[in-house]
Amino acid sequence: MTDVSQEEFNNRGDAESQSQQCRVHGASDPLRFSAAQRFIMQIEETTSGALYLGDGRCRFRIWAPRRRRVQVHVVSPRDQTVRLKDVGDGYFEAEVDDVHPGALYFYRLDMALERPDPASRLQPQGVHGPSEVVSADFAWGDQDWRARPLAEYILYELHVGTFTSEGTFDGVVPNLDRLVDLGITAVELMPVAAFAGMRDWGYDGVYPFAVQHNYGGPEGLKRLVNECHRRGLAVVLDVVYNHLGPEGNYLADYGPYFTRKYSTAWGEAINFDGPESREVRRFFIANALRWITEFHLDGLRLDAIHAIYDESAEHFLKELAIAMHQRAATLGRPAYVIAESNANIPRLTMTREEGGDGLDAQWNDDFHYALHARLTGERESHYRDFGAPGQITKALAEGFVLTGQFSNYKARNVGESSHRTPAERLLVFLQNHDQAGNRPGGERFGHLVDLERRKLAAAVLLLSPYVPLLFMGEEYDEPAPFLFFTDFADRGLNENVRRGRRAYFKDNDWRGKDFDPADPATFEKSRLSQRLRGEGQHALLLAWYRELVRLRKELPALRQLSKKQMEVVPLDHHEVLVMRRWSMGPLVEHEIAAVFNLSERERPVEFHLAAGRWIQQLNSAAKRWHGPEETGPAELTMDGTMRLRLSPWSAMLWERGKSE
Repeated sequence: MTDVSQEEFNNRGDAESQSQQCRVHGASDPLRFSAAQRFIMQIEETTSGALYLGDGRCRFRIWAPRRRRVQVHVVSPRDQTVRLKDVGDGYFEAEVDDVHPGALYFYRLDMALERPDPASRLQPQGVHGPSEVVSADFAWGDQDWRARPLAEYILYELHVGTFTSEGTFDGVVPNLDRLVDLGITAVELMPVAAFAGMRDWGYDGVYPFAVQHNYGGPEGLKRLVNECHRRGLAVVLDVVYNHLGPEGNYLADYGPYFTRKYSTAWGEAINFDGPESREVRRFFIANALRWITEFHLDGLRLDAIHAIYDESAEHFLKELAIAMHQRAATLGRPAYVIAESNANIPRLTMTREEGGDGLDAQWNDDFHYALHARLTGERESHYRDFGAPGQITKALAEGFVLTGQFSNYKARNVGESSHRTPAERLLVFLQNHDQAGNRPGGERFGHLVDLERRKLAAAVLLLSPYVPLLFMGEEYDEPAPFLFFTDFADRGLNENVRRGRRAYFKDNDWRGKDFDPADPATFEKSRLSQRLRGEGQHALLLAWYRELVRLRKELPALRQLSKKQMEVVPLDHHEVLVMRRWSMGPLVEHEIAAVFNLSERERPVEFHLAAGRWIQQLNSAAKRWHGPEETGPAELTMDGTMRLRLSPWSAMLWERGKSE
């Protein structure tokens, strides 16, 4: 990116306003931020795809640097073929008359190959069929939407295809009020980019700009976002920029989108740093900008960024974050960039001013691993390095557990300390699509432990100072597994997937029946049973989650996400943890103490707290929550020492009362 003059910068708008936007997103230099504006303009000037201009005119633009001649073949409703003009830098374009939304087309390459549009907005007949011209117009009703700060996010990850019996965006909408009632503030959608067939997790997408047709296409996604915003729910979309799926992936016919310099576990790596990579980078950044601009999304979750390989002077992720934040400033609302990474690298979420990549947050798998291994006793696969109670202490107090130690699972040293990483930059969970779906039987956390441990785990998650994520159905202990499923037409590809899954399970010491990903029954087994929310133990757990979320939102000490305003004190060799959190004004204004028994034994404990009156807000072992205890004291007045007898696998929450 090139710098611009101060005069040019000032001419583009109010300098102080732009400086403020820079500071919000960690950029201290307004000139550099305005360079990002120019970069975005360059991206949008070259964005590929079919752009409907109105009045029956459509502009087709495509990047095909390896081709001498490119035509657009409109196959419906009126068959016509038009040659695109070579406009330089590998781009071809033309404006074509008598083309309206709904028209179907292919590109014809060098008078031979006919291929769908790499920047297709919709593939109504699947990944091998023609692309469809789509109008960007939509009657938005979210003008009053006020975006939330990331620290207020309570995320709910869902898979559109299995969340409801309809398996569509519109099918999700009737359930939004239930999420609001639970206290959820943000929905995270698993990937919706067009993939092969009708059933997939979404990580095999091959058209990054297209919205899966059987989910409801772009109109359906916009309706869902609109309805979420009406209810105060933010929407985050999972996007995949590390590889494309194996079926219907025609990008290599157009240009050098992929590289053999690197490899991923799922397919060819994206060419972010090789010859002609500039336009590849722009293609994916344009994709990110489209989601937050045209679809009004509030953020993106970047899948497996450790598989985004780039040795450029400025990494693709940095460039993406700058562009996203600049566009967010232009829109007047935040757009968060959240990374999934298993490398435990704090630099990802350090601001550019601090020498980091400038992403807003990243997933912390270690929180899940430490808690899961301790409560289930499992030591297979990713859990080989976990299980000691002291790891939960570290996960709560700092974030990452592996901070340079040798990993038996990865056979190398892993991670750096996240001690200085602000709490709102780390996203934590008990389970997600990966942790359930990459088991032979798709078992959820609730399938592996009893009710007491489920309640305890939920309390550790939702009382922690980090941004929490729930996986669909977790809150009421959904009995359906979440299995891995696909719908490839290629039988050889299906067999390769089966073999790969079995090899993965064997290498990771997983035992048990595995399900055929290509069998439609595997997909059907993964659908949620929403009707169970109001029945028996399911309803009880739902009420427990609802109460934890309510307290997280209402109690000032829990509402403020800060590792500096907390203390985690281990007792009995880390088998009991006391987590103090407080909110600050001139003095400590509010204080809580959460007590977790991470063992199967009843434990008498005593520990120091401020003298005075302490009110019991929650006790997972109480009869109200189907626990083994009678209702204990509603409050205690102490001289500075609290004495408790803790039931096995239990959680308690105490709030310091105001002085009389």
